[in-house]
Amino acid sequence: MPIRSVDEHLEAVLAQVEPLPPIEHPLLDAIGLAVADDVHADVALPRFDNSAMDGYAVLFRDVAEAGERPVHLPVVGEIAAGQTTIHSLAPGTAVRIMTGAPVPAGATAIVPFEWTEERDGEVVVSQAPSEGQHVRSAGEEVAEGDLLLRSGEVIGTRQVGLLAALGRGRVLTSPRPRVVVMSTGAELVEPGRPLAGDQIYDSNSYLLAAAVRAHGGIPLRARATSDEPEAFAAALEDQLLRADLVVTSGGVSKGTHDVVKEVLLDGSRFKERLRGHVDFVEVAMQPGKPQGFGVLGPDATPVFTLPGNPVSSYVSFEVFVVPVLRRLAGRPAAGRRLVPGRLTESVRSLRGRQQLLRAEASYDGGTLRVTPVGGAGSHLIAGLASADALVVLDADVTHAERDDLVPVMLLDPQGGGVS
Repeated sequence: MPIRSVDEHLEAVLAQVEPLPPIEHPLLDAIGLAVADDVHADVALPRFDNSAMDGYAVLFRDVAEAGERPVHLPVVGEIAAGQTTIHSLAPGTAVRIMTGAPVPAGATAIVPFEWTEERDGEVVVSQAPSEGQHVRSAGEEVAEGDLLLRSGEVIGTRQVGLLAALGRGRVLTSPRPRVVVMSTGAELVEPGRPLAGDQIYDSNSYLLAAAVRAHGGIPLRARATSDEPEAFAAALEDQLLRADLVVTSGGVSKGTHDVVKEVLLDGSRFKERLRGHVDFVEVAMQPGKPQGFGVLGPDATPVFTLPGNPVSSYVSFEVFVVPVLRRLAGRPAAGRRLVPGRLTESVRSLRGRQQLLRAEASYDGGTLRVTPVGGAGSHLIAGLASADALVVLDADVTHAERDDLVPVMLLDPQGGGVS
């Protein structure tokens, strides 16, 4: 079986994945999705000259001396936002105007109410604005045709506001990937049901489905299948019809009941039914050494076959599946971002395998500090639950000491999108 580095395996995986075809979404449904094309402004912002203050629209020259002596101007009307009745301003007059209302032609400044007093049909201006003050000019923020969002940029709350201001009720984006999560093993039981003596609860499918959701995908969790090849092949064949990505856990090592490998290896009697190919490799990492990836089914659906131990399965998901989710969702698909952090205790590592150590991360005076948790076993799910980071030690690193600066992968995505 070939042995790959982590980077080599990720590169091989990403070479087989293309972004999903874009679709239009209602604006609020597009939060967390990547725009599929560059977004240009269809209209200018602001669309027209408008007032930044409640006050009076005036010609600047009429009130330029107000700081030296009060200026008296007749008030000839009022303009409220959305209720334009006055389209031009004659010299020597003023118009009462509200914030956001269109500035009439001829007006060159807005005098705030606080600088005035109105009585007997005229306004007394006691302080002079500067020319153009409190007037928002048409197109001063965005000109028609300006590039506002680049293809692949993720829509967040503020981008929704911008698109709404441009009049976009719908937006073309990459969709959220639909990810089928499958576990294998005759010993697995659904949480909430009683256990027999040698049974365990199916935690992996819940763990991975939750990870899919946290990273912006749509999880479709399938019930665990038995170790019988026909049952697994039939379940996988069915799930391929509704998936943009399939993630299995378990059945990929070297045991006699490793059903995933038995069904998907070249030469399997199920090969023609499943229409595709999966490479099973060993990756120089701990945890997560046995890995499989390929494309199957009539739509060449990407399929990950992850190890069955929960820590191995989850770490593999963070390292390999998350970049694929990003690519499917139309976003850059580089490996997970690493940040520097200082160890609170020394650690040891096996030469020749990249170590990904579970850790708790916290900030101390602006410095990220990481404390290993959970022990070495890849079955220790309680330790995994307390971790929010992975310390990444390269394959040639055998130890790191307290206060050493090490690469850290923060696990919890921000903002509900694919991190």
